Amino acid sequence: MADDKISENIEEYLEVLYRNGSNGEQVSTTMLSKELEIAPGSVTQMLKKLESLGYIVYTPYKGATLTTEGMKIAQKITRKHRILEKFLTDVLKIKPENVHDQACEMEHTLSDEAEMALCKMLNNPDLCPDDHIIPACNFDFKNCQECGSQHDFDQVIYRSFNLLSISELTSNTEGVISFIRGSPELLDDIADLNIKIGSHLSYEFNENRLSNYFLVTIDDRELNIPLEMANNIFIRV
Repeated sequence: MADDKISENIEEYLEVLYRNGSNGEQVSTTMLSKELEIAPGSVTQMLKKLESLGYIVYTPYKGATLTTEGMKIAQKITRKHRILEKFLTDVLKIKPENVHDQACEMEHTLSDEAEMALCKMLNNPDLCPDDHIIPACNFDFKNCQECGSQHDFDQVIYRSFNLLSISELTSNTEGVISFIRGSPELLDDIADLNIKIGSHLSYEFNENRLSNYFLVTIDDRELNIPLEMANNIFIRV
């Protein structure tokens, strides 16, 4: 289950902060107030509380950014929400207008074991029905095949660091490729480009980049990575 020491209210705040600032962007109080439909004064009080808990860095009149710990929690709850949306849409055929609210109700109580089982059943999806990235799991695997061969959840180890996919990068970023998601076919296509775990990746943000491609430097080689691959190659941050 989601950590019972963390209230659903806190998880909702962290989820919105992640959705709007996953790559370290500052999220304004105004934006939080609008998305959560909560008065700005109440949002400010919660941000102060979140900072005291070590989940964010808050700058008055400017906004907040997630800390490493805050991002860890935010990614986890966001991942569960989007996997549930995928399950509700593709398997249960829930009406699209009801999917988000259903997922919101379920995400806080979905166990990590059930999350893993859903991911395997759905063939390791990278996008939710609204085409938003499903964050990487926080289990210590290098790829989905390692996860698929692990049948005893009690033996699963958690990562000690956070990940971002190439397609989530919205500013100049460097990191080490630490997880590659997807089918055996996609993994083979990525390997054919000599992209592997442990490779160093750097990305320079460019608003005028080619649509559906990300220009990155991997181990001193410039590559244009197509969106499907970019969604599934994750760097340690």
